Amino acid sequence: MKVSVGSLVVKEGEEPWTMAELDEVLAELNTARAHSLVVLEAAEMELSGLMKDSGDGAGQDQADVGATSFERDHELTVVNSERDKLLQIERALGRIEDGSYGVCESCGQPIGKMRLMAFPRATLCMTCKQREERR
Repeated sequence: MKVSVGSLVVKEGEEPWTMAELDEVLAELNTARAHSLVVLEAAEMELSGLMKDSGDGAGQDQADVGATSFERDHELTVVNSERDKLLQIERALGRIEDGSYGVCESCGQPIGKMRLMAFPRATLCMTCKQREERR
């Protein structure tokens, strides 16, 4: 992926992106993507096993049925969370490639280089993110 750092927006008063900074963000996103794929694969296998073993619960102690149900719900939450994270990572990588990385998806203003370096998957500036969280 060859990206022109000059095409990436920054907030007023921030220095333009350097290739080293962008490489750091790309490395973090690619590492997070690889980790999410491993976690997702393991969680999906665990969930698949729990689904196969669930049966109808006949002959099982109520506590066992409850524990299995809880475990299944937990694994489903992990799977959904990792899928969301993976989508955010893919979206960030796509935005870097198309040059729209760093632009708030809500207001169109720059997100800020420091925010993106701290949280590379960010798609909203701090103002829009705080507004979203208050809802």
